[in-house]
Amino acid sequence: MKTPVYRALGAVSVVLGVVGAFLPLLPTTPFLILAAWFFARSHPEWEEKLLAHPSAGPAIRAWRDHGAIPRVAKQAAAVLLAISAVGGWFALPDVWRYVPAGIGVCVVLWMWSRPSV
Repeated sequence: MKTPVYRALGAVSVVLGVVGAFLPLLPTTPFLILAAWFFARSHPEWEEKLLAHPSAGPAIRAWRDHGAIPRVAKQAAAVLLAISAVGGWFALPDVWRYVPAGIGVCVVLWMWSRPSV
């Protein structure tokens, strides 16, 4: 019963990752890491295809083997989170103004606590 569900969730994760390559608000790599996890439990051949991908494969392996995030990805994420926090400051009502900055600080602190590759 788990195998078809894991395959479907892996396929959905790949689709979301591909969409995320074109939409700036949707992250690509976390969805592909999730897809690799699902495929490892349901379809090893598809997992190998993800791991062999020239651009996504190294990031997936780095996360899987060491819990590591590439330094350039950390830098890009920090800049984009800062932009979101500034945009939220100007676009949101007073009550919600601090939420994007608070979430961004938490994410950046967690992200920079992870090893770099």
